[in-house]
Amino acid sequence: MIVHRPLERRTIATRESVRLESRGRGPRPAPRRGASPEAPAPVPSKASGRGLDAFTFFIANLQTGFGPFLAVYFTQQKWTQADIGLALTVGGLVSLLGQVPGGAFVDASRSKRFAAGFSAFWVGASAVMLAAFPSYLVVLLAMAIHSAASCVLTPAIAAIGIGLVGRARAGARLGRNASFSAIGNALGAASMGAIGYYLTNDAVFYFAGALVVPALFALSFIPAKAVAEVSQPASGAAEAEGGSMKTLLTDKRLLAFGACMVLFFLANAAMMPLVGSVLTLRASETATALVAACIMVPQAVLAFTAPLAGRLAQSWGRKPLLLIGFVALPIRGLLFAYVDSPYWLVAVQVFDGISASVLGVMVPLIVSDLTRKTGRFNLAYGAVGTAMGLGAALSTSLGGYMADSLGSHAAFLGLAIVGALGTVLVALLMPETRQNEAAEEG
Repeated sequence: MIVHRPLERRTIATRESVRLESRGRGPRPAPRRGASPEAPAPVPSKASGRGLDAFTFFIANLQTGFGPFLAVYFTQQKWTQADIGLALTVGGLVSLLGQVPGGAFVDASRSKRFAAGFSAFWVGASAVMLAAFPSYLVVLLAMAIHSAASCVLTPAIAAIGIGLVGRARAGARLGRNASFSAIGNALGAASMGAIGYYLTNDAVFYFAGALVVPALFALSFIPAKAVAEVSQPASGAAEAEGGSMKTLLTDKRLLAFGACMVLFFLANAAMMPLVGSVLTLRASETATALVAACIMVPQAVLAFTAPLAGRLAQSWGRKPLLLIGFVALPIRGLLFAYVDSPYWLVAVQVFDGISASVLGVMVPLIVSDLTRKTGRFNLAYGAVGTAMGLGAALSTSLGGYMADSLGSHAAFLGLAIVGALGTVLVALLMPETRQNEAAEEG
């Protein structure tokens, strides 16, 4: 019988500890006092990832019905242009004003999956309301419900994606979200166009409402416990909610990012309506098909390039890709100003796909970087969404005024200049927000 002495016991225990630690099973070093250790990045199951892919795809299909098909449906119902404009304005105002409250709701929700499912249900219900009860007041209510639910749905999907994989792999996950959303938009537009042509325009919205069922079924494959919180308040630094909000709203990096997004959408939103007008004047017989192609081209580019943008965001950093997305906008405006062929106008839309691919990944990713340990990711995401909506709302008025007063050539040049100013602002004011991946993995 061998009896170990105390020193020998300590030596054996030390060797055992080193052996276990080298295999990843031993004790970890204790964190510094007052530090808030990051949890190891979660590794989601394949079922969870595919469930989010499918949920994003079906939601994009559903949301497609609230695009150009609305104007067609309202016209079929013998509505005046003033009535159609008021209904769309109600939806736009609710969408603009609901971004921040919608983000705050997602932040306050204990289950991001529940927030996504709840809002998806109401988006589908609003589509059915439009088709089943086309009276004016019900339509206004449905538009308000759709916009309010969408203000919750968008940040909830981003939060689920980042929560599933952790920040170190968030770029790739957000790229997949953008890709499946683009595929859903394209197939949704084709399906609803066929339904409206062969059946009725009412059937478009019944079909959109029915898409909630497979969307919620896909969401059920994501266990609630698999979705980690996107941002936790820092340990030992818990503040009152008002104090945390004040810190968020005075963050110069977030304010600079919001200003950049206002300029981007101020230049971007009016370009497609102006292109539609130009195509109608230059090729009236094929204008509808060409406008459809202008919508499909950037969606195809987005579907193929968004996953690449997500991967490059982790290796290159956020700022280089953000600059690429911004630079593509003034280039697109300049080409629109000087290209005469209708078919080349369609080809120029490739640059819109590049911008959409980059921003679809960068906006939630940069907001996530800037709100680490604040517990306010979705609130900040809503605030940036408000900035984007404000720029888009002003863009159509600015573009229309310039086109009426100076002509479409000058309007495209003016929008390109605004886009160039946004690019300069990104280059001068935006810092690199990517965190060290080793720190991300804990």
